[in-house]
Amino acid sequence: QVQVVESGGGLVQAGGSLRLSCAASGRTLSSYDVGWFRQAPGKEREFVATIRESGVYIYYADSVLGRFAISRDNAKNTVYLQMNSLKPEDTAVYYCAAGAVVYTQDLRSWDKYDYWGQGTQVTVSS
Repeated sequence: QVQVVESGGGLVQAGGSLRLSCAASGRTLSSYDVGWFRQAPGKEREFVATIRESGVYIYYADSVLGRFAISRDNAKNTVYLQMNSLKPEDTAVYYCAAGAVVYTQDLRSWDKYDYWGQGTQVTVSS
């Protein structure tokens, strides 16, 4: 079992950048696929980005493609989400999740991940 904790959220102006971190304890995070999801008030949780256990395969939501970058540092047992050119519509609680997702088509489904952090708030002002 692995425990994950997000950090790095905050308040930023539109066009700014933030880097979120997902740090793990317990089992090594390199054994898991890791996804970032977000949930805005009154909206459903949505997929943002995911990186396979191998680190080779990476997928993004269309809404963040070209602006966000997910990466993993196995030596630090951490996965990052670099967020650039932030927009007010990116405002949400961002969650890190780890799991062993069997099928590629399931990587965007939040219910395929087993271990979740408590979330970190990202607020983008216009």
